[in-house]
Amino acid sequence: MDSIKGLRRTHYCGEFGVTNIGENVIAGGFAARVRDKGGIIFIDLRDNTGIVQLVFDDTTEKSLFEKAKTVRSEYNLMARGILRERESVNKDIKTGGVEILVTELRILSKAITPPFELLDNIKTDENTRLKYRYLDLRRLPLQRNLLARHNIARLAREYFYSHNFIEIETPTFIKSTPEGARDYLVPSRVHEGKFYALPQSPQIYKQLLMIAGFDRYIQFARCYRDEDLRADRQPEFTQIDVEMAYVDVDDILSMVEGVAAHVTKGLLDIDVPLPLPRLSFVDAMERYGSDKPDTRYGMEIINATDFVQGISFPPFADAIAKGGSVRVLIAEKSAAVFTRKEIDKCVEFVKGIGAGGLPYIRWAEDSDLPASSFGKFLEGNQLSVLAESIGLKKGGTAFFSAGITRPALQILGSLRVKIAKQLDIVPAGQFNYLWVTDMPFFEQNAETGAWEAAHHPFTMPLDECVQYLDSAPEKVFAKAYDLVLNGTELCSGSIRITNPELQQRMFRLLGLTTEEIAEKFGFLVDAYQYGAPPHGGVGIGLDRLAMVLCGAESLRDVTAFPKTKDAAEPMSECPATVSGEQLAELHIRTIK
Repeated sequence: MDSIKGLRRTHYCGEFGVTNIGENVIAGGFAARVRDKGGIIFIDLRDNTGIVQLVFDDTTEKSLFEKAKTVRSEYNLMARGILRERESVNKDIKTGGVEILVTELRILSKAITPPFELLDNIKTDENTRLKYRYLDLRRLPLQRNLLARHNIARLAREYFYSHNFIEIETPTFIKSTPEGARDYLVPSRVHEGKFYALPQSPQIYKQLLMIAGFDRYIQFARCYRDEDLRADRQPEFTQIDVEMAYVDVDDILSMVEGVAAHVTKGLLDIDVPLPLPRLSFVDAMERYGSDKPDTRYGMEIINATDFVQGISFPPFADAIAKGGSVRVLIAEKSAAVFTRKEIDKCVEFVKGIGAGGLPYIRWAEDSDLPASSFGKFLEGNQLSVLAESIGLKKGGTAFFSAGITRPALQILGSLRVKIAKQLDIVPAGQFNYLWVTDMPFFEQNAETGAWEAAHHPFTMPLDECVQYLDSAPEKVFAKAYDLVLNGTELCSGSIRITNPELQQRMFRLLGLTTEEIAEKFGFLVDAYQYGAPPHGGVGIGLDRLAMVLCGAESLRDVTAFPKTKDAAEPMSECPATVSGEQLAELHIRTIK
C-alpha cells in the first residue's frame, strides 16, 4: 500500500468547478467506478461531497497507467493532477464539466468486492445493507441525508443561541418513572437489585432546571423508548428538548415556529409563512380523522349523520341509535381507479384497523346514476338525494364509516392517507407546518373504562376545564400542543402544573396513592414547594424533522446506525448475550 506522506488534499471531490481549470490539484476518496477503455482509463473518485472523474490517457506515464489498471471498486485513493475541461459533460453531477488528468496516484488501501453495488438507486434488500451499513453509508443519498441532519442541528442551535437559550446536559441514568412506553433498564452493580432507567425524555430534569432559575434551556437529548417500532420510530432517537419560564402557550409556539422557519429556510431556501396555522384537536379529528393531519391536499371528512336519517341500512341506524355518528370521505375523480377489486383492498385495509366494513357510493363517469354497496336498503331516489347531500359528483367515490365517533373518524383518517397516495394527489416539495392544540387531557381505557392521563401527569389543563376534572373527564382539555409537518408529528409539548395543590389533585385523579406519589415523583413534588415560575416546553424530534425535510421514507434513512423493526442491529448483531460472570456482577440471572 502507498503512504499518504507528502500529499495534502487541496479540494473535496464535489468542490471542483470551471474556475479551477488549469490548477494542480489533489483529491482523495473511494473508487466509485472504474472504466478501462483500453487506451484510456476513467475512475470516478467519490467522497462525502460528490464525485470527480480521474483520467489516465496516452499522455500518462506508462507505470502510472499500469497502476491505474489495478484499481478496483471501493479502493481508497489519493490523486494529484491537472484539472481540465471534460470533452463530454455529465450534467447529472456537480463536477460534470471538469476532470483531473492524473500525474500521481496512490493506492492507500484495497477493498474486496462489496456484497452489493453502491448505487444511488439501490435495489438490494435493506437487511443486507444494514449488515454492511458502513458500506451503505458511502452512497451519496445517505451521505446527503446525514449532512442535512447535521445542518438542521446546526441551524437549530444557531437559532436558540441567538434567543438566549442555554444548552445543558441532563443524566442518562435516571430513576424509572411512568412515561408513554416501557423503559430500557440498566442494572446497578453497586446497588444490588436496583436499576437505572434510560430516559424516554428529560422531562423531569428540565422542569427542575426551571425551578433552578435557568429561564431558557435546550438540549440535544438522546431518548430511549421500548415500544413497537415503525417507519417513524426508533428505540433510540434525538430530541431537541426546549423549556422556557415565565411563558404561556403562545410564547412557546412562537419560539418553535421561529426555529422551524429558520431551519427550513437555511436547509431548503423555502420561506415558511408565520404565524403557523392552528387547529384544535377536536377540529383536526372532525376534518381529517387524525391528530397529525397532512394538509397538503383537501379531501376533508364530512359529517353525514343528518343526511342518512331515515335510511334503513343497519350500520348507519345502529350507530346513530347508540349515540355515534356516520362520517364520509369523498375522493373526487377516483371512480376509474376504485374498481371493485381496488375497493375490496380498501375494505381489507379498514378491517385491519378495526372497522367492520366500508360502505361506499361509486359514481362512474359513464353512468347517469351512482351505485352503492348498500343500495338494497335504499328506497326510491334516496341514493341520488344522499349523493347530492354529501356533495358526491360524477366520477367520484364516497366511503362511509359509522359507529362511535372517534374510531369512525380515525378509520377514515387512515383511509384518507392511503387514498391520497393511491391517487397521487400529494404535492411534492411542499412543507405544511401546522399546530394541533387543546389536546384531550384524559383518554379512556378501552378495556377497563378507566380514565388515564393522555400526557405526563405534569400537564396543565385549560383554565376553563379545571371545573370538570372530577365530574366530566371527557370535557377536560390540556394546555398541550403538537407541531405537525406533512402528516408527521414533529414535537409535543405543554404548559406544566406549578401549583402543588393542583398537582396533588392530578395525581389522585390518576389513581396514584400518597405512597406511589412519594416513590415515583417525591423529589419533584418537594422541589415545587420552593417557588416555581410558570413554565412549559416541547421536545422536537430531530430525526423526524430530518426525515420529512429530506423526503426520506423512514428514520433509518437519516440515522447513521439504525435498528430494524425488531430493535436489532444486523451489523453488530446487537442485542447479544453476555457472559455469566457479567450477569453475576450485576446480581442477575436469566430465565429461559
